[in-house]
Amino acid sequence: MKVLILKLNATGDVVRTSSLLRRLTGEITWITDRKNQMLLEGTDHLRCFNWEGRELAADRSYDLVINLEDDEESARFASGLGASQIFGAYWSDAGELSYTRDSQRWFDMSLISEYGRTKADQLKLQNRHTYQHLIFEGLGFKFRGEKYVLPRAGNSNLRGDVAIAPEAGPVWPMKNWAYYEQLRVELEDRGLIVNVLPRRDTLLEHLGDVQNHRCLVSGDSLPMHLALGLDIPCVTLFTCTSPWEIHDYGIQTKLISPLLGEFFYQRGFDERATTAIPLEMVLSSVLNTLRMEPKKSVLIGS
Repeated sequence: MKVLILKLNATGDVVRTSSLLRRLTGEITWITDRKNQMLLEGTDHLRCFNWEGRELAADRSYDLVINLEDDEESARFASGLGASQIFGAYWSDAGELSYTRDSQRWFDMSLISEYGRTKADQLKLQNRHTYQHLIFEGLGFKFRGEKYVLPRAGNSNLRGDVAIAPEAGPVWPMKNWAYYEQLRVELEDRGLIVNVLPRRDTLLEHLGDVQNHRCLVSGDSLPMHLALGLDIPCVTLFTCTSPWEIHDYGIQTKLISPLLGEFFYQRGFDERATTAIPLEMVLSSVLNTLRMEPKKSVLIGS
């Protein structure tokens, strides 16, 4: 089998898609965003190109192209390779962006859903299957908890008990929980070493920072995926995105906002979304995690 994977962004989505490498066999090629290449290069039986150099991947015929992007340009590229099979988004003979039937359980909830954005978000809110379950199933596999594939972490002198990743980027401002600073103070008052993860020049340095802690506290973001891939227990706050799409690997406590339905997949900002999960619950969850208590999901008010 010769397989091509198209997964460019976001970096956290690239990381969770890497679990496919545990099951796919044969010669695998991956096209991703330039900044993500370092996460994939060096992986056995995998060659990796950035999007700008995508034509380098057109040097062979593919048995399977897996396109997990949802834009016209990547769909045209995937369709133009003449692969025996495409999974995911493609450019139809009618000149339209579409997706294959075997990938519909995922893409029905996407920006290119044939049902439209409103219905897609409703389906996403109702969905109780993880991303890996849906993608693996569509490809004819059964997801059995295959872990992410990550490179060796870069050197980092940042060490401690708890790492906090308070920022989730500009696209999802309501992921930025309001009480991270108060949480830091409360944990330090208990004698714990707490570090707010800094910006790094490379993803490998960022990976090293996460690796050097006993627990990560964050929203649904890249640091969360890095922690899951490194077997670092994490406490994750879900304020506007799906907690059910994330496979917890037995090491994640999910704190689910009581206002999740109101703000689900909304990309604007409302302070109520960032304050709905109380400080006391997050503090308790972190302390329990450090005591190695079992993971759990918590819906506040339930």
